[in-house]
Amino acid sequence: MNGHRAAAVALTICTTLLISSQAAAPSAWADRTSHGGAGSEVKGGASGRVITAQTRVRTSVHGGGTDHASATGSPSPVGVAWTPPACWYEPAFSPKEIESTVKAWRAFGVNAPLVGGIGHVISAALEHRYKDGHPYKNYNLSKQGEGIFWASVINPNRQDDPEATSCDRQPFWVDEGQTPAEPMAASPEILAQYAYDELPVPGTEIKMAPRARSTVNLPTWVWLDEGRFKKISVTASLPGTGLSATTTAEPESLHIDPGTPDATRFPASGGCAPRKGGGIGEPYARGKAETAPPCGVTYLRSTAANETYALRATLTWKIRWSSSTGEGGGLPSGSFGATQRIPVQEIQSVNR
Repeated sequence: MNGHRAAAVALTICTTLLISSQAAAPSAWADRTSHGGAGSEVKGGASGRVITAQTRVRTSVHGGGTDHASATGSPSPVGVAWTPPACWYEPAFSPKEIESTVKAWRAFGVNAPLVGGIGHVISAALEHRYKDGHPYKNYNLSKQGEGIFWASVINPNRQDDPEATSCDRQPFWVDEGQTPAEPMAASPEILAQYAYDELPVPGTEIKMAPRARSTVNLPTWVWLDEGRFKKISVTASLPGTGLSATTTAEPESLHIDPGTPDATRFPASGGCAPRKGGGIGEPYARGKAETAPPCGVTYLRSTAANETYALRATLTWKIRWSSSTGEGGGLPSGSFGATQRIPVQEIQSVNR
């Protein structure tokens, strides 16, 4: 086995052992100061093979409805097998930080039972890569300020995703002003996809008339509170790079599932489109109790005592992105829904 292969195997074995004793890891491994001034944490990856960093991407929310205290969630992609990335690479460590990490490991576990000597073996493997010219010489200290080591980071929203460990390259050097030849390197599109994960769309709580219970053969009007369901954007930016992307979601359509085949939907497809001037559906007005609504349902059979129908309302959001570089485009539409319990009575007339 050649020296490079042996060092790689040693690093894999020792980092795997390290995961069970991370609480005792040296502070130089846990506390980093990354390029650009934001904190970044180096640690053994979930696979036990890769040095990873915590993402420095920052997000901010713009727009949205007036009721910011209500529950929110992230939209789920509609009609496609797509998810935002579970990991990517971004600028993480200077040459001095890589050097400090390796030196801190040399002393780790010297006097500790069970893990004595692990730090020495790990540091030797790291030195092979970052000091001895395989491929970096002396931690690239001669290039301090001329570039940075990029490292794998995990999307904090997808830590349990099987793809979270697919960014399995060790930290690699990128000269200042250069774009790494790595498909999963941080880019405007990756930032936009991450912002997709951060979109706080409001819970799909519909307005209905009548409110307390529906009546067999009389329409139930359904609409969305226009003040809550407005266009909302999230901007994701990566400090020190000038890269940012803004992902925007806008209400597109509301789908109604009455929770029983014994019902008539309005429109028949169950899909309620936005009306001119904004909003989806039309608020009920007195005197329209027997008028077919633009968005709603008529139940044809009552519920049994103490039982209800599960009316499911799902709002689809049209999602697009733009960026600091001028790039942009569409992302998969996203949906977010909620279920409301609807009792239905037999009474044929009702005062509203």
